[in-house]
Amino acid sequence: MPHVTGPLLTRDTADAMRAAQRAGADDWTGSLDLGRNVDTVTFEGDHWSWRDRAYPWPGPLKDRTLYVLDGDDWTAVSRYGRALIKLVPTDWGPPTFEIDGIKMLVSARISPIEDARQKVALVAPRGKTVLDTCGGLGYFAACCLESGVAKILSFEKNEDVLWLRTLNPWSPDPDAPDTAGRLHLAHTDVSQAIVDIPDASVDAVLHDPPRFGIAGELYSQVFYDHLARVLRRGGRLFHYTGAPNRLTSGRDVPREVARRLEKSGLKTELALDGVLAVKR
Repeated sequence: MPHVTGPLLTRDTADAMRAAQRAGADDWTGSLDLGRNVDTVTFEGDHWSWRDRAYPWPGPLKDRTLYVLDGDDWTAVSRYGRALIKLVPTDWGPPTFEIDGIKMLVSARISPIEDARQKVALVAPRGKTVLDTCGGLGYFAACCLESGVAKILSFEKNEDVLWLRTLNPWSPDPDAPDTAGRLHLAHTDVSQAIVDIPDASVDAVLHDPPRFGIAGELYSQVFYDHLARVLRRGGRLFHYTGAPNRLTSGRDVPREVARRLEKSGLKTELALDGVLAVKR
């Protein structure tokens, strides 16, 4: 699916543009693609222009919401199917997203992209073939690409998440020339697709599954055995876990995950907010 190239508005950017217009300015300089670029917007009566195209002024906008032009109206970047899914701006530029109000990526203390960059560095992707099990907004893939990955196989089963990617300028586009054919994004469930991935065919794995209550199959011994099977000897795997419900349930999910990965033949250690494993 091709990426949308129009502007993205937040309440803050719209307010800043309105303030500049009220102050008598002819233009405003800032970013309308979440910090990827800085452009100048010119004011022209009842509309404004960006990159040689005219846009109408929006009505009232909500906080923590991104808007895209749909016809003549600015609409929130959200969908309601099996759940409410929404692209959410951050102070860092790269957005996070929410499913039924639950934030899927960190953004309070660190940029989601920088967080992904730190985790990707653990598997050292340069020149390697990497399996990205749960693609999400594609930040793991983006960091692998910037690190010189040879090939990345990425899976995402939620079609609404894939739609968010087409509107997010920080999500890598598999069809873009700068990916040079290195990013292969499949709309499918990795828990099923992994059975067709050949043995010892990837050099590294990045596994960032939804929480256990949503996708327990991605924490199963069967799935971990497959991850170990497709990973070459000496290959690295990073499994994001966070620390869900540790205070309320007493469960130590990272150590539970580490024990299962050990059963699959991997050597493990706790790293960042997850588990780093190496194929023996």
